[in-house]
Amino acid sequence: MAKLLSCVLGPRLYKIYRERDSERAQSSVPETPTSVTSPSSSSWDTYYQPRALEKHADSILALASVFWSISYYSSPFAFFYLYRKGYLGLSKVVPFSHYAGTLLLLLAGVACLRGIGRWTNPQYRQFITILEATHRNQSAENKRQLANYNFDFRSWPVDFHWEEPSSRKESRGGPSRRGVALLRPEPLHRGTADTLLNRVKKLPCQVTRDVASCPSQPGCCISLTQCNGRRAKLLACDGNEIDTMFVDRRGTAEPQGQKLVICCEGNAGFYEVGCVSTPLEAGYSVLGWNHPGFAGSTGVPFPQNEANAMDVVVQFAIHRLGFQPQDIIIYAWSIGGFTATWAAMSYPDVSAVILDASFDDLVPLALKVMPDSWRGLVTRTVRQHLNLNNAEQLCRYQGPVLLIRRTKDEIITTTVPEDIMSNRGNDLLLKLLQHRYPRVMAEEGLQVVRQWLEASSQLEEASIYSRWEVEEDWCLSVLRSYQAEHGPDFPWSVGEDMSADGRRQLALFLARKHLHNFEATHCSPLPAQNFQMPWHL
Repeated sequence: MAKLLSCVLGPRLYKIYRERDSERAQSSVPETPTSVTSPSSSSWDTYYQPRALEKHADSILALASVFWSISYYSSPFAFFYLYRKGYLGLSKVVPFSHYAGTLLLLLAGVACLRGIGRWTNPQYRQFITILEATHRNQSAENKRQLANYNFDFRSWPVDFHWEEPSSRKESRGGPSRRGVALLRPEPLHRGTADTLLNRVKKLPCQVTRDVASCPSQPGCCISLTQCNGRRAKLLACDGNEIDTMFVDRRGTAEPQGQKLVICCEGNAGFYEVGCVSTPLEAGYSVLGWNHPGFAGSTGVPFPQNEANAMDVVVQFAIHRLGFQPQDIIIYAWSIGGFTATWAAMSYPDVSAVILDASFDDLVPLALKVMPDSWRGLVTRTVRQHLNLNNAEQLCRYQGPVLLIRRTKDEIITTTVPEDIMSNRGNDLLLKLLQHRYPRVMAEEGLQVVRQWLEASSQLEEASIYSRWEVEEDWCLSVLRSYQAEHGPDFPWSVGEDMSADGRRQLALFLARKHLHNFEATHCSPLPAQNFQMPWHL
């Protein structure tokens, strides 16, 4: 009976991996989450085939789950409507409660039928036995066996806790259960109206998760089998569970495999199909994670939750995967620039930051799609609830930075894609350079960099660069001399006693080192050859 109850309450099973050879490839890092080997020589995979009883019962319960999510998050509107129509009287509520009770009993019966269907399936019984054993004891052997199954991630055991590092337990300045520190903390929501607003904002994520749990998630399976990926569940300080995927290249002959690239996806991006593929093709070790509310991650993708998730991801990379901060590169695409710049600000020892198709601030992009008469309301709303202040956070990072600007970007331009000067990546570059080199980026330097940013082709860029006769050796010698005398910490006062022509040369040199153009639209994949490490002295 205990096994039958486990089958009734157990998670959905999507796919099963099996080994052809008796021996399994071993990981070079024994303490990391278990891996699934490549299917090319030692394993094969197959979709789990549920019995007819389980299959039909699953469909009914999945549909009921979607309707429940919609009903729950829209309940304030429903209660208001029913109250206005006079349907909340005792004479109306009692019959309705009878109908609801009957429906719940029917759904419970369907769940029991699904459990019986699973119980009669040897594959599911074997899976649920391994899952229960792993929850009781997360030994390497149990997790190795559990990695042979792809199932509903909500039932995956937690692999790493935000309080796990001993330094967190002893430190008073670390994150609390309310979240990590932001530059401008979001206000606490108060009152019935805010509670209603929170419910409405959470609805899309909840419905998306319910719908996404119905198919067999083929993208995730491809990552697991083809890339020797290791999936892990991380528990953030706000209680959200973060779905991650780690690909270890430290055992390969490629030197870049010793570096870890933490990837921050854009809006509606997932590690299965997002920017993770670029550093993977370039030969780096990669750690991808899904935003709160996306795929197996729980929660809602608001700035505070995003920062909390990024914090536990970095802690996982350092304390469980064994990478030093100096060996970690933060790479982000689009809106992922917020978590990337937060990590750079909060972990200043990371090796480098690469921002692809990102922006300086969300407010101008929000104003772009809203009526002018709403300017004040939009600005206040974004600042209070979605304050993605990427430039402000990036300026607090002292390390190497590379910005990749899409020359045909249709998302982060405030006019039309052809107007390259409306690309907010330009503003991100200017704010970074003005913070780090304020004397160089005075009137002359700012003007010539703007001219360079207006170039829509490599030929125009080279023309502007050659017009001002930029001597790169001279620029390097000036910067190195200043660094040797004053140290590496920004901002620098270099250029204070320099001629206008010297400041122009230095400004163009720095702009070209910090920003690379990529002739593509916003969502085009970045080729591996364009994934380059940022310039540094």
